[in-house]
Amino acid sequence: MLQTKTMAGMALVVLGAAGLVGSSGCQTQIAGMTLPSPQYLEHAPQYVPPSPAFPLSRELAQQEEIASRPAPGAAPAGQPSR
Repeated sequence: MLQTKTMAGMALVVLGAAGLVGSSGCQTQIAGMTLPSPQYLEHAPQYVPPSPAFPLSRELAQQEEIASRPAPGAAPAGQPSR
């Protein structure tokens, strides 16, 4: 009687452990690398657009506008200075 309960308990533990491992996905180690399970291939890829070279476009436009203006007190373009 005791042996039957023990065997049933062990079978339940083994089935529970197998179910837990099967549902959580597996990672394998090959040549020292930890590799993911192939389930990641089932997910749709995500697109992240590339960031601009200078992320503050309004500030850059303002700086370029100010830089294109003549310096205060300088002679206007096209006229010789005295």
